[in-house]
Amino acid sequence: MTAIDAASPADAPALKALLEAAYRGDSARAGWNHEADILDDERIARAELDALLADPAVTILTAREGSTLIGCVAVTRKSAQLGYLGMLCVLPNLQSGGLGRRLLDAAEAHARSIGLSAMEMTVIDSRTSLIAWYVRRGYVLTGETRPFPVLRDPPITFAVLEKPLD
Repeated sequence: MTAIDAASPADAPALKALLEAAYRGDSARAGWNHEADILDDERIARAELDALLADPAVTILTAREGSTLIGCVAVTRKSAQLGYLGMLCVLPNLQSGGLGRRLLDAAEAHARSIGLSAMEMTVIDSRTSLIAWYVRRGYVLTGETRPFPVLRDPPITFAVLEKPLD
């Protein structure tokens, strides 16, 4: 069984490669959970990833097959009760095998273990199949939207989803 544990700063190069492969470019198109048809820029800058790994409010959980990083998810403490789920991804050729669900469950268990009672996330609102996947796992569209952090033409908007962790 694939081990899921917390990332360390030494994982930064492999995490960056995983995130780019899963979200962007032709490699991402091998899976169903990608943004390659919407965005063509870098998914995350190395400096941003290094900052997340150094931030005590952030835990990045990783899944490995041997020494190879095959999936990850980040949990960020936003307040005493609220966590933010981000960067959930699995290598495209391994998607639809249940690892994404295991990572999501591990992220929620971690959030509960640090005293969080709710998790929120943002998903590009045009990614209806991904939103539906999260809804099937107990997340609810809040009706709130947030702008994409970089101006795009046409504009991109995030839908906000939330789930109680009781």
